[in-house]
Amino acid sequence: MRRRVVVTGIGVLTPLGNTPNALWSQILAGKSGVGPITHFDASRHDVKIAAEVKDFRPESFLDRRDAKRTDRCTQFALFGALEALKDARLTIDSTNAGRVGVLIGSGQGGFNTIEEQMRILIESGPDRVSPITVPLMIADMASGYVSIITGAKGPNSTVVTACATGANAIGDAAETIRRGAADVMIAGGCEAAITPLSVAAFGNSGAMCKKYVDEPERAARPFDGLRSGFVMGEGSGILVLEEIEHAKARGATIHAEVRGYGMSGDAYHITSPNPSGEGVAQAVGSALADAGISAGQIGYVNAHATSTQVGDKAEVQALKLALGEHAYQVPVSSTKGSTGHLLGAAGAVEAIVAIMALKNQIAPPAINQEQLDPECDIHIVRNTPEPTKISYAMSNNSGFGGHNAVLIFGGAPQD
Repeated sequence: MRRRVVVTGIGVLTPLGNTPNALWSQILAGKSGVGPITHFDASRHDVKIAAEVKDFRPESFLDRRDAKRTDRCTQFALFGALEALKDARLTIDSTNAGRVGVLIGSGQGGFNTIEEQMRILIESGPDRVSPITVPLMIADMASGYVSIITGAKGPNSTVVTACATGANAIGDAAETIRRGAADVMIAGGCEAAITPLSVAAFGNSGAMCKKYVDEPERAARPFDGLRSGFVMGEGSGILVLEEIEHAKARGATIHAEVRGYGMSGDAYHITSPNPSGEGVAQAVGSALADAGISAGQIGYVNAHATSTQVGDKAEVQALKLALGEHAYQVPVSSTKGSTGHLLGAAGAVEAIVAIMALKNQIAPPAINQEQLDPECDIHIVRNTPEPTKISYAMSNNSGFGGHNAVLIFGGAPQD
């Protein structure tokens, strides 16, 4: 028998709130975290809106020296990890440190550091570039720094699969526990890429929404016929994953069980998904097989749908391929309408939303649904939450390069 993996701790940092309950209540209320960009002067940019984290003060959990020696992305990861450990009521010490690992990913890593140090290089010359630029910017520093601060000495790694990163990190961490390499894993994703270069690059690619500047809360609209691109967000989502008997032995509260994990590659295009949906459908099928359940047992799907014309339609096709007729019945939503697209953190935050849906037996809505795209003709939860029976919740994510990752969660085990 393979080792079973459960979720015992949850930590989030999002444009809608910095606790799971705050995030959940705002999503159910149909709120949006999107607003004008304040991190930099966006007056020369075509894209002027984003979903920014509010009221974030790294000095509240880091001393001043460490706050200056860490990128915002790493700070997001540490905040989420500390909150998840607190929620799990888990202390890491000499008795268990070697069996507690970390696997946190980021799609872009320390983009703030890259841009700031490039500016210094151009304006002041190479002698003024910080000697700690590399450790500040590299994507694996989120896992590394969380390990250093928490004392976790078990398997330590990272994953970078663009916008599938957070889901892959959770799935890979669960596999680490399953194979017996760790008893506990701190896992998830982080991103802090609302920067001049990042916004300009995504904007020029045609993937981001440039409309609704005067009504930013209306901009992110997955599946809606008026959608015109994604809205960038930032934040982190971190889970404490634990082998089930280890969790029971210490009396931990179990939020959910990781039942299935599947991944695939589109082998199609560097940025566009395969319009047939075959890659995502393959990942869904793998996750269902891993969970040992049928498509008809899925009670809620948190879709990747980012509000791009091509991506949303391709995912609908994937769900039809993978779930068959059940795709027209199971409640589906993309909560990116509320949070924006958190890039490398999206999969982790949306996994948390799926867990909250499972715990509360409510399918959260996709907001800003005014004119449903006729090609997105499945059961979209439009604007208003739907109470429903959910035995298993599924969360899908995809990323540039054709990466697809799917997670399936079941309720807290009763046995």
